[in-house]
Amino acid sequence: MAAPASAAAGRAGGMSSDNVKGLVLAVSSSAFIGASFIVKKMGLRRAADSGVRAGYGGFSYLVEPLWWIGMVSMIVGEIANFAAYAFAPAILVTPLGALSIIISAALAHAILQEKLHTFGILGCVLCVVGSITIVLHAPQERDIDSVKEVWDLATEPAFLCYAAIVVASALVLIYFVVPHHGQTNIMVYIGVCSLLGSLTVMSVRALGIALKLTFSGTNQLFYPQTWAFAVIVATCVSTQINYLNKESCVSLY
Repeated sequence: MAAPASAAAGRAGGMSSDNVKGLVLAVSSSAFIGASFIVKKMGLRRAADSGVRAGYGGFSYLVEPLWWIGMVSMIVGEIANFAAYAFAPAILVTPLGALSIIISAALAHAILQEKLHTFGILGCVLCVVGSITIVLHAPQERDIDSVKEVWDLATEPAFLCYAAIVVASALVLIYFVVPHHGQTNIMVYIGVCSLLGSLTVMSVRALGIALKLTFSGTNQLFYPQTWAFAVIVATCVSTQINYLNKESCVSLY
């Protein structure tokens, strides 16, 4: 009777064991990613002093060790984030990414001497409150038996329309807005990263489910949908990293 009672208590609390694993991985991910922004920015500062800034199309940061340390930290964080999506629903994992903002803000204030104003502190508090609220009310995950189920949901007309709008908007920003306003308005670069990020979340979630099912004995690597999601993840993430570096470089000045 103790086991059923414990399971019932877990359901009543809204946190399954998989959700707890996802929660721990998501928080760890935020710590690594939040720290990586600061280390990479320090590397970008050094690179900007010795070569063409990333904001102007330079890639001198690629030979800066400090930037690579930050990049490794980000990769570790993204791997943890990827694993979190395999255990917990996106509605739980995604908002916890906001914790990286708090970590970055605190480290920027302490290390980069960037002053954290009242509104910045208020924003950090709201991030914490929002994250806690979502964690406490996280829904139970729907059981998915195949990556094809996710693909069927992703190819519904409504989502395809949304994806088309996102891609079109990102392309407009990249080819028409960035050349004219990218150096003066960081929101242009942030817009590109945010738009593609919405597709990244969906694709990472699908790829995480595919790998989780594969490791549990139901091979999903034979499905072309798995590789399609992998291509989407690689394309979106590489583009986001490029424009995130540009944004970080612009914000140096």
